[in-house]
Formats: sequence, C-alpha cells, structure tokens
Amino acid sequence: MSVDDSEAFEHHRPRLRAVAHRMLGSAADADDAVQETWLRLHRAGADRVGNLGAWLTTVLSHLCLDMLRSRSALREHPLGVHLPDRLSDPAPGPEEDVLLAESSGQALLIVLDRLAPAERLAFVLHDLFAVPFDDIAAILDRTPNAARLLATRARRRIVVDPEERPETGAQRAVVEAFLTAARGGDLDALLAMLDPEVAISADAAASPTGAPVRLRGAGIAARQAVAFARLSAHAEPILADGIPAALVSAAGGPFAVMLFTITEPLITGIEVVADPNRLRVLRPALFPGALPEP
Repeated sequence: MSVDDSEAFEHHRPRLRAVAHRMLGSAADADDAVQETWLRLHRAGADRVGNLGAWLTTVLSHLCLDMLRSRSALREHPLGVHLPDRLSDPAPGPEEDVLLAESSGQALLIVLDRLAPAERLAFVLHDLFAVPFDDIAAILDRTPNAARLLATRARRRIVVDPEERPETGAQRAVVEAFLTAARGGDLDALLAMLDPEVAISADAAASPTGAPVRLRGAGIAARQAVAFARLSAHAEPILADGIPAALVSAAGGPFAVMLFTITEPLITGIEVVADPNRLRVLRPALFPGALPEP
C-alpha cells in the first residue's frame, strides 16, 4: 500500500472510529475494529476500491455487527462482577473528547446497548452518520424498507416522551427496594419486582473474565443479586441522565453504576457499567451520590 493510500485511510480514520465507538460502546473495541478495517484494506488494495469512504464504512460495519452478535450470544456465563481496589479513570484525550461531544445525549452509548445488533447498526449509521438506507440494507442483506423499519424501531426504544417516564420518586423507590432485598438475601422479594425475562449485563470492565456478560431471566437475576450482595451493600440510588441507577463504591471510591430499566411495576433490565470511558458519558444527578467530574 502506498503512502498516498495510507494518508487516504488516515483521512477517514476519525469518522471510522466515531462510527465504531457508537456501534460498540467501547473505545478499545472501536480501535480494534478500525485496525482490522485497515488490515483488510491493505489486503484488498486501495487502488481496487472505487469509493473508499463507502467501502471502509461497509467493512467496518460488518466487523462491528459480528462483534455485537458475538456479545449477544454470551448469555449463560456467571455474572461475576470484578471489584477493583479503586476506580481507574484516566483523563480523556482530545480524540475522546470529540467522540463524546458528538454523542446525541450523554447516556446514548448506554441506551444503545439495549438495542439488537441490527437495530443499533441501522440507527447509528442513518441517524448519527447520515448513511442512506440503501447502503445500510446492503450491509444487513435486507431491503431498504426493512432497514428503515429497524432504525424506526430503534428510535422508538431510545426516545421516551418525558410525560411517559416514571415519576422520579417511584424510580428511586424501586431501586431502593431492589438494593434492600439484595442485601437481605430476600429471593422472593427480588422475584416479585423482576420481569420474568429481565435482561442482565455487565461490561468487560465489570467482569472478572474481561469479556462482556449477557444473561436473561428473573431467577438468574435474583440469584446473582444475592450472590453479589456486597455490591448492593455499598450502593446508593441515583439518577444518571434520566436513567434510574445505583452508584456502587469500593474502598477506593465509586467504581461502577448499575442501570435499571423499569416498566412499572417491574424491572426489565439491569446493566453494570464499570468501563471508565462509558462512565464518563454519565452525569449522575438528582439522587444523592455522584460520579466525580472528569
């Protein structure tokens, strides 16, 4: 590959990384996807590519889609949450600042994790990066109308009318009840407040295996909550950019946030976030306790 080809790729790198970051929610995973895209371009030969920007976006999107689907397949691994001695929170660099500034809402990366892989790809490419539905359809091997419907469905799951949001006090009460039941080992109480198909997840930073964890089911969620009661023992309710949550602390201070999806009266989703890059996009407020500003 010539110097000119390398320079052409570097011209596209910031956009590719921004797309990958929205797709994957992890700066490290985004870098891996962009690097693999570069390697595939090197093997293919840039001189054989007509529209380099479109080609790179297509290759990157396929890589991200495969990574998201691989995550979704991780369902039955134990949710062993890693407790660090202190929260490692390196200062964000200029590139990371740009990525976060481009985000549509500070908690967007967290919310995007609740979408199916195809929905996430359609929404990110079209709504955030203006990729036409015809191009998205080719990536997903679907019709343009099907790609449009995926983006619409994702948009509906992300955008919530403020009038439809549960009252703040009710959100806090649900989170407090969950933490109290977990501390006391009350499985019956936990099962009563969990949706039968509740989704539970932890990012790589919160997992002792270093890989994201995905689980589903009220029984699994209740047992995990009791097994890791030490988390709830050091947790307090907060509201993280409109998302009901609990701030978890260890000896070194705050290190994770548990995000709750609540469809009254049941909890339908729990996510443990410990990745510093993802924590940085959250701005806990309103409820007592807050993550320190970067």
